Amino acid sequence: MKDKVIHKLMVVLMFGSLTLGIACSQNLSWTHFRGNNLNGISSAVNIPVEWNESNTKWKTAIHGNGHSSPVVYGNQVWVTTATSDGTELYAVCVDFRTGKIIHDVKVFDVDDRISKHGINTFASPTPCIENGFVYVHFGSLGTACIRTGDGSVSWKRTDLKCNHVQGPGSSPVIYGNLLILHYEGTDVRFIVALDKATGKQVWRTDRPEEPYKALANIGKKAYVTPLIMNVKGKDLLISNGSAVCCAYEPLTGKEVWKVVGGAESTVPMPVAWNGKVFFYTGSENSPDGGTYTEMFAVNPDGKGDITSTNILWKKRDDQAHTQMLTPVVKDGLIYTVNTRNYLMCIDAETGKEIWSERLRSDHNASPVIAEDLVWFFSVKGEVTAIRTGRKPDIVSRFLMDSGIWGTPAFLGESVVVRTEKFLYRIEK
Repeated sequence: MKDKVIHKLMVVLMFGSLTLGIACSQNLSWTHFRGNNLNGISSAVNIPVEWNESNTKWKTAIHGNGHSSPVVYGNQVWVTTATSDGTELYAVCVDFRTGKIIHDVKVFDVDDRISKHGINTFASPTPCIENGFVYVHFGSLGTACIRTGDGSVSWKRTDLKCNHVQGPGSSPVIYGNLLILHYEGTDVRFIVALDKATGKQVWRTDRPEEPYKALANIGKKAYVTPLIMNVKGKDLLISNGSAVCCAYEPLTGKEVWKVVGGAESTVPMPVAWNGKVFFYTGSENSPDGGTYTEMFAVNPDGKGDITSTNILWKKRDDQAHTQMLTPVVKDGLIYTVNTRNYLMCIDAETGKEIWSERLRSDHNASPVIAEDLVWFFSVKGEVTAIRTGRKPDIVSRFLMDSGIWGTPAFLGESVVVRTEKFLYRIEK
């Protein structure tokens, strides 16, 4: 009898150990721009409040130029990079444990060069990753699927085009068997879903033309990553743009609703909280000659043109030109930084500013929440951690070796952060 009890106890312990192992393995992933759930909220714990040599597990130089964020699955970290002239586009895989480069894949040679903004790169869209495959995207320069086991290219496409003008910026999103891409240029604007196994088109939906007619040609572009959110048991693909935010059925591309508003060069992706969706407009011209942006809060339960019925509030920011980073929202509080370097905490229910703090430099990487801290990253390499809540409480501020343009990956007890020169893994 005693032996049976001991045997049962051992089985329970072994099962618990296995379950914990699986859970830990699942936690060691950061699969998209802004994480597994596209929301910038991480389950990482025990992240050091200052990053220095003592808690740097490894530091690996990445050749070329790229503002894409790192994605992580299991023991692999992937980023994209490009030559400064955009004629060679690469995907680089680094071992999560050691920092050693495992794969350095030249994905595309580019003959027809495109233009870009001075602060952009030709490798700014963030890859997305799953078991066995990583999907890399360079906007109109090409999209490819790479086998993570041996670094071989499974498929690639270079026929999906738009005139970005200022270079690529929208990141891909995995949804079931689909890879969803947002193209919004001065010439054409569409959402397309590819079969992630083959690269073949499953559906393509052009964005509505009417809202763009009033914009100057240069204002008809956007660089937005779509969001998947569930509304009353149904998934919606929310894809914002320079003149209109649209919701689509993700499996078919059928438009469900739209909200008209905004103008040039929308960059942040939409965010969701408590059944609401929040998004920025692009840069709009005011009658006094200045420019401003607005944040919209929208009830996503609707059909057709819901501009006059479902907007819950608007927050106008006369200090900002074109909003760059995507905010993060938790417990009814929205955390963001505008282009005048004001870090703001906004009430998600009302749109009212609760507090603000002036930071020292521009912030293009999006913030991440881990435990009770919100992390911000500047183009000069400054990292700021604040405590979540309705009062400003700066916990830490320090400087990395160079600028941070991509959003770091927070997973397990580690941070993988990309600066202009290196890829780091930080852990106590």
